[in-house]
Amino acid sequence: MTEDRARVPEGGPLAGLRVVEMGSLIAGPLCARLLADFGADVIKIEPPGAGDPLRHWGTDNVNGRDLLWTIYARNKRCVTLDLRQDKGRDLAKQLIAKSNVVVENFRPGTMEKWGLGPQDLFAANPDLVMVRVSGFGQTGPYSQKAGFGSVGEAMGGIRYTTGYPDRASTRTGVSLGDSLAAMFGALGALASLQAIKSGARGEPGAVRGQVVDVAVYEAVYALMESLVPDYQLLGKVRERSGPVLPHVAPSNTYPCSDGVDVLIAANADNVFRRLCDVMEQPELATDPRFATHTARGENQDEIDGIVGQWTQQFDSRALVTLLDEAGVPAGPIYTARNMVDDPHFAARGMIQKMMLDEGLEFPMPGIVPNLSGTPGEVRWAGPLTLGSHNAEVFEGLLGLSAAERAALQEAGVI
Repeated sequence: MTEDRARVPEGGPLAGLRVVEMGSLIAGPLCARLLADFGADVIKIEPPGAGDPLRHWGTDNVNGRDLLWTIYARNKRCVTLDLRQDKGRDLAKQLIAKSNVVVENFRPGTMEKWGLGPQDLFAANPDLVMVRVSGFGQTGPYSQKAGFGSVGEAMGGIRYTTGYPDRASTRTGVSLGDSLAAMFGALGALASLQAIKSGARGEPGAVRGQVVDVAVYEAVYALMESLVPDYQLLGKVRERSGPVLPHVAPSNTYPCSDGVDVLIAANADNVFRRLCDVMEQPELATDPRFATHTARGENQDEIDGIVGQWTQQFDSRALVTLLDEAGVPAGPIYTARNMVDDPHFAARGMIQKMMLDEGLEFPMPGIVPNLSGTPGEVRWAGPLTLGSHNAEVFEGLLGLSAAERAALQEAGVI
């Protein structure tokens, strides 16, 4: 697994697809990584001398390797190019002309300023798919605003509805907005490629590619269910509700004797009856306060109190076993320690251990989704050395000589 060895994927459902990744941090890199996981040849462009801030973004590293960088850089070849120099932009155009997809997450207008906008790139590659991820999209009055993922989460609605009603809104512990935008970007790329393949974008020779415009706030808002109809049609503003959904009960975290909380989701009528039986309180299932989904919603605190009093008799493992046997959905609140020790995570390949160049055994997240016939694969981790694949790409793919590459490196272009 030496990091300078050629690693063009030979298998996977996206084998033969070449993706150029530009930009930095979370959304663009994750979008490209999702495509790489399924066999696309992703070539990541980084600025010489600095690289993607993700190389040093995480709070922890082992043997000089940033853990967060390794998650997002896997399965990619990495080259350096100074896009602020004419020659750097020229090489980028040459590379994109030989590719199917380009992914960028600069502020709108940056690519156009560099002569790398859609019309510039389509002129050389009419079938190109250009995925553009930004805070607010390529158009509209907010398009030029700086927009990190956290701002998209705030405007998209998830921040206001996350947390407890008596406290300020909070965030989730991961980069949710960026990750959602990345997934929508990958979906848009695949939909666009299928449109080209099917001929839906016009006759051969015409511009058949297209721009996939993903705004982070829209990616978040797309998951917000009936938030806006609730307000516009009923005048209801969805508020923070802590660990529950209002009027959905019992579906909450409940305490156990060992100090571990277990989530029980027994809000459907038939599942609630099974819960009542295992609790040895079958009369609850016919009690007018709890007999229907609506009734339980109106008496949510009361039924949660009854269930919580019962769960405290058990340690968490015994409780989950009991509920599993009764057919009641339940599970403990996992930490990383629980995931590493869990046999189901192992059986599904969700923690894949890779031995890296520097002798580090690295636990990689597995591939999602799991395809039965053409599964994805974690083939290698991102390289430690900036510009590890410069020779491989610029000489092998673009045809530069070793002397030309050395001169470009001396000039700071690569």
